[in-house]
Amino acid sequence: MSKTKGTAVGRVTGRRQTGRPRVRRAAASVLGGTAVFVSLLAPAGQDPVPAADSTPAFPAVNYAVAVDESASLAPEDMRAEKAAAKRIALGDVSSSSQVTVFGFAAAEKAGQRVVDPVCPRTTLDAAGREEVGRCVDELRGRKKSEGTGTDLPTAIRQGVDDLTDGSDASVPRVLFLLTDGKMDVEDSFKYGDPAHRAAEGERQLKAALKEAAAQNVQIWPLGFGSDPDKKQLDQIAAGGYQKGCVELPSASPRAHKVDGAKDVGGTLERIFAAAHCLRHEEGPSKRPPATLEIGISPLATVGSIVVDKGDPEVKITYIDPAGDKVPTTSGRYKGSRFELAGGTGTVEALKIVDPLPGTWKVKAEAPEGHRSLPVAVSVLWQGELRGAITMDPPSPQAGEKVTVTMRLQTREGYEIKDPRDYEGLRVRSELTGDGFSAQALDLADNGKGPDPDASDGSFTGTVTIPEDADGALTVSATLTASGLSADTRSETGEVAPGELPVKAPLELPAGSTHPGGTVTGTLDVSNTTDAPHTLRLSVADVKDGLLAVEPKQITLKPGEQGTREVTVRVSPKSAFGDRLGDGLDLSGTFTVVDTTDDDRTLERAPVSVRVTPEPGIWDKYWWAFVAGAVAVALAVVGAVAWLGLRRRRRDPSGLILQLVSADGTVVNEHRAGHGNNKQWYEFAVAEAHRSPRIERRAHGPYAVRRRREGGAVVRKGSSRIPLPTNGQVQLTDTLSLTLGGTPGQGPRPTQGAFAGGPDPRPSAPGGGAYDDFL
Repeated sequence: MSKTKGTAVGRVTGRRQTGRPRVRRAAASVLGGTAVFVSLLAPAGQDPVPAADSTPAFPAVNYAVAVDESASLAPEDMRAEKAAAKRIALGDVSSSSQVTVFGFAAAEKAGQRVVDPVCPRTTLDAAGREEVGRCVDELRGRKKSEGTGTDLPTAIRQGVDDLTDGSDASVPRVLFLLTDGKMDVEDSFKYGDPAHRAAEGERQLKAALKEAAAQNVQIWPLGFGSDPDKKQLDQIAAGGYQKGCVELPSASPRAHKVDGAKDVGGTLERIFAAAHCLRHEEGPSKRPPATLEIGISPLATVGSIVVDKGDPEVKITYIDPAGDKVPTTSGRYKGSRFELAGGTGTVEALKIVDPLPGTWKVKAEAPEGHRSLPVAVSVLWQGELRGAITMDPPSPQAGEKVTVTMRLQTREGYEIKDPRDYEGLRVRSELTGDGFSAQALDLADNGKGPDPDASDGSFTGTVTIPEDADGALTVSATLTASGLSADTRSETGEVAPGELPVKAPLELPAGSTHPGGTVTGTLDVSNTTDAPHTLRLSVADVKDGLLAVEPKQITLKPGEQGTREVTVRVSPKSAFGDRLGDGLDLSGTFTVVDTTDDDRTLERAPVSVRVTPEPGIWDKYWWAFVAGAVAVALAVVGAVAWLGLRRRRRDPSGLILQLVSADGTVVNEHRAGHGNNKQWYEFAVAEAHRSPRIERRAHGPYAVRRRREGGAVVRKGSSRIPLPTNGQVQLTDTLSLTLGGTPGQGPRPTQGAFAGGPDPRPSAPGGGAYDDFL
């Protein structure tokens, strides 16, 4: 982005991000918006400029839309012209504006007419917007038998007549001329002999343009299609009234040309915004079902979200930056006023007074068979831009260089740092005072010279106080931008007779806090007199109550030098309503006045405080939650591992079970398999008196599983009996159970155990560990 002195130039894109990311995010970012308040701040300075009325004024404009109906138009061209006319009529933010819409071609035979009136002059209140959305549909393409030429002089005269007949001359008059070609009157008998009709048409065009200029009618032509005459369109734009709604080049009529019908709507909106001193942002275009995003600036006091649906069956839902669905019926919601027009047509617009700034979502849904056309979204808006001006030092000496800074703010005193919000801004500043002529200042936001940072919304310059200056000084700056109300701020000071005996420069770095919080700085105080001096401290250029300084007054002792701590406190959460969002920047001016020296201003320093919502439990204790989650996860992993190990230690698979007779003979040997869910291998002794053998049997009278200490434990009825590797357990009167010599999956016993020697690990008292009895 480039800038020139005193002029800020930016780029507008379709999606605007507001708010800043928090330090830590475990979840998705919430796009915040800045708060909008009813009361407005008073500018700083000893001679403050009164604050504007809190009720926003939306200037009206009277305009006519002339739509080409010639036979050369394709059906899609006519649809595009209709949609474009609806977009600007429904999207107008002023309910006092008036619009006329008519079609035109040429009259080439008796009984034909050049103009087709479709919408007589209509005031764009709620009912008028709905009516215009309906009557624009009466525009039609001409048949060859109805006159196929393009009679531009008659169309212009019709527009001028519609705009001047019985209208208020103080309201701007604008004619938008849509055509797909160039003037063609060669078959129009009203222009005389066929051989001279083209020349007569040119003469009549110049006369019509002269009449338009005399009646203060601007003409903004838009050519589209394959063969529009750009030179002729430029002639038309330059021939009408040239003074715009603001003294900026962007408000002077210009011709525009687009390649096809798809670009007509968006281009006409941009032209309309320039002529009406509105600001325009164009968003994305997608086929339904889709969610489209569009940004609304924190400077906006009124805006219209315009949706070109293409198909009336498409249903639209609007979601504000806080994530809430807003009502589409006329009424108030969360401090804003809403009014929907055209909801049943192909184009609709939601007008919002005091809109919540940030990224809005437009949700488009459509039934099957109505999803082939893209849905486009855009925003038209007007706003208020304020400034706060400081001169450093505020009481300079003659010949001293001072730094002048103009900081951009919303009407509530919040900082503006997105260059798109003040695109096209012009800043004019001058220094006046006693004993010298006015001097112009160059204030720039380009990061060069005295300006520390480019594109941060602070315009800075320097000026040297003339040697012959004596008495009062005033530095002033005027902000001018299309779509934003002009604002002039001034600061008064007084030429100091010499080095001031009392000084109190502020050291307060930009800080961040929460509602109700504080930021701390210091005053480097010096009193070289032999008398005490009382200093009054305050914060100006911000809505009352949002920022307060503590203490409000300090007294310097004679000869005192040192530092004094000062605190800037932010108002409680209730002062910001529901618009704090993800955070906002408060901007003010810290002022120190020496009440002992006739209220001489000693310091006026910019103050910037970032205010973010009080963090929730997660933001405060995220580390504890993470640590707890890790601990739980480790505990779960440990428990699972322990249970798995315990299960493997108990698993009887591989144990060699032997039936031993009373004389010590092994009569049967059986390899155990895996146990049940508690790792018990259940079995029975078959044919105990004839041919005894072990058989696996669910719910059998006996069961076995491994012991943690080695060997096994035998369940016999309700008893749990340890079975060491060299021991035995009596099962019946004549049969006992022992373990064979092949180790299984359990702990490997010593060789002595398998050789029939003593088990080196004694059993727990009572016959084994507690674990064996579970």
